[in-house]
Amino acid sequence: MAPPILTIPGISYRMGAMILAEIGDFSRFDSPDKLLAYAGLSPSTYQSGKLNATGTYAHMEKRGSRYLRYALFNAAKYVCIWEPSFTAYLAKKRAEGKHYNVAISHAAKKLVRLIFALQTSEKAYQPA
Repeated sequence: MAPPILTIPGISYRMGAMILAEIGDFSRFDSPDKLLAYAGLSPSTYQSGKLNATGTYAHMEKRGSRYLRYALFNAAKYVCIWEPSFTAYLAKKRAEGKHYNVAISHAAKKLVRLIFALQTSEKAYQPA
Protein backbone atom coordinates (compact mmCIF):
# COMPACT_ATOMS: atom_id res chain seq x y z
CA MET A 1 0.00 0.00 0.00
CA ALA A 2 1.26 3.47 -0.90
CA PRO A 3 1.94 6.01 1.86
CA PRO A 4 -0.96 8.41 2.52
CA ILE A 5 1.15 11.38 1.39
CA LEU A 6 0.94 10.09 -2.19
CA THR A 7 -2.86 10.41 -2.15
CA ILE A 8 -2.54 14.21 -2.06
CA PRO A 9 -2.98 15.56 -5.62
CA GLY A 10 0.24 17.16 -6.85
CA ILE A 11 2.69 15.14 -4.75
CA SER A 12 4.69 12.72 -6.87
CA TYR A 13 6.63 9.65 -5.78
CA ARG A 14 9.89 11.57 -5.85
CA MET A 15 8.64 14.53 -3.81
CA GLY A 16 6.75 12.28 -1.41
CA ALA A 17 9.82 10.12 -0.87
CA MET A 18 11.96 13.19 -0.31
CA ILE A 19 9.57 14.58 2.31
CA LEU A 20 9.17 11.23 4.09
CA ALA A 21 12.92 10.59 4.08
CA GLU A 22 13.67 13.98 5.61
CA ILE A 23 10.98 13.69 8.27
CA GLY A 24 11.69 10.10 9.18
CA ASP A 25 9.53 8.74 11.99
CA PHE A 26 6.42 10.87 12.59
CA SER A 27 6.16 9.64 16.19
CA ARG A 28 9.12 11.92 17.03
CA PHE A 29 6.78 14.89 16.73
CA ASP A 30 3.98 15.51 19.24
CA SER A 31 2.15 17.95 17.01
CA PRO A 32 2.26 19.50 13.54
CA ASP A 33 3.76 22.63 15.12
CA LYS A 34 6.82 20.64 16.19
CA LEU A 35 7.12 19.35 12.63
CA LEU A 36 6.82 22.93 11.32
CA ALA A 37 9.65 23.97 13.63
CA TYR A 38 11.76 21.03 12.45
CA ALA A 39 11.20 22.12 8.86
CA GLY A 40 12.10 25.71 9.75
CA LEU A 41 8.68 27.03 8.75
CA SER A 42 7.58 28.31 12.14
CA PRO A 43 7.54 32.09 12.55
CA SER A 44 10.21 33.86 14.52
CA THR A 45 9.63 37.31 15.99
CA TYR A 46 12.31 39.95 16.11
CA GLN A 47 11.78 42.62 18.71
CA SER A 48 14.16 45.26 19.91
CA GLY A 49 14.29 45.94 23.62
CA LYS A 50 13.06 49.49 23.12
CA LEU A 51 10.26 48.78 20.67
CA ASN A 52 6.75 47.85 21.70
CA ALA A 53 4.48 45.34 19.96
CA THR A 54 3.97 47.66 16.98
CA GLY A 55 7.70 47.58 16.19
CA THR A 56 7.97 43.84 15.78
CA TYR A 57 7.96 41.79 12.65
CA ALA A 58 7.84 38.05 12.05
CA HIS A 59 9.85 36.09 9.55
CA MET A 60 10.55 32.45 8.80
CA GLU A 61 13.18 30.91 11.08
CA LYS A 62 15.04 28.84 8.45
CA ARG A 63 16.59 26.74 11.22
CA GLY A 64 15.50 23.22 10.37
CA SER A 65 16.24 20.90 7.49
CA ARG A 66 16.77 22.94 4.35
CA TYR A 67 16.10 19.86 2.22
CA LEU A 68 12.73 19.33 3.88
CA ARG A 69 11.88 23.02 3.45
CA TYR A 70 12.85 22.82 -0.24
CA ALA A 71 10.72 19.71 -0.76
CA LEU A 72 7.72 21.23 1.06
CA PHE A 73 7.86 24.48 -0.91
CA ASN A 74 8.06 22.65 -4.23
CA ALA A 75 5.31 20.23 -3.23
CA ALA A 76 3.12 23.15 -2.11
CA LYS A 77 3.47 24.77 -5.53
CA TYR A 78 2.17 21.66 -7.29
CA VAL A 79 -0.51 20.93 -4.70
CA CYS A 80 -1.78 24.49 -5.20
CA ILE A 81 -2.17 23.69 -8.90
CA TRP A 82 -3.85 20.29 -8.57
CA GLU A 83 -5.90 20.53 -5.35
CA PRO A 84 -8.85 22.99 -5.47
CA SER A 85 -8.87 23.76 -1.73
CA PHE A 86 -5.19 24.71 -1.84
CA THR A 87 -5.79 26.72 -5.02
CA ALA A 88 -8.48 28.70 -3.20
CA TYR A 89 -6.23 29.12 -0.15
CA LEU A 90 -3.40 30.48 -2.30
CA ALA A 91 -5.80 32.86 -4.07
CA LYS A 92 -7.10 34.05 -0.69
CA LYS A 93 -3.58 34.80 0.57
CA ARG A 94 -2.73 36.62 -2.67
CA ALA A 95 -5.97 38.64 -2.34
CA GLU A 96 -4.81 39.68 1.14
CA GLY A 97 -1.87 41.35 -0.60
CA LYS A 98 0.78 38.77 0.22
CA HIS A 99 3.70 38.21 -2.15
CA TYR A 100 3.58 34.92 -4.07
CA ASN A 101 6.43 33.37 -2.08
CA VAL A 102 4.81 34.35 1.22
CA ALA A 103 1.51 32.86 0.07
CA ILE A 104 3.29 29.63 -0.92
CA SER A 105 4.91 29.49 2.52
CA HIS A 106 1.43 29.67 4.06
CA ALA A 107 0.30 26.87 1.74
CA ALA A 108 3.40 24.84 2.73
CA LYS A 109 2.44 25.21 6.40
CA LYS A 110 -1.06 24.01 5.61
CA LEU A 111 0.44 21.11 3.67
CA VAL A 112 2.63 20.11 6.62
CA ARG A 113 -0.42 19.97 8.88
CA LEU A 114 -2.24 17.85 6.30
CA ILE A 115 0.72 15.48 5.82
CA PHE A 116 1.08 15.10 9.59
CA ALA A 117 -2.62 14.26 9.98
CA LEU A 118 -2.58 11.77 7.10
CA GLN A 119 0.62 10.00 8.07
CA THR A 120 -0.27 9.67 11.77
CA SER A 121 -3.81 8.43 11.04
CA GLU A 122 -2.63 6.31 8.08
CA LYS A 123 -5.68 7.34 6.05
CA ALA A 124 -5.82 8.41 2.42
CA TYR A 125 -6.53 12.01 1.49
CA GLN A 126 -10.21 12.80 0.93
CA PRO A 127 -10.92 16.15 -0.75
CA ALA A 128 -13.29 18.34 1.21
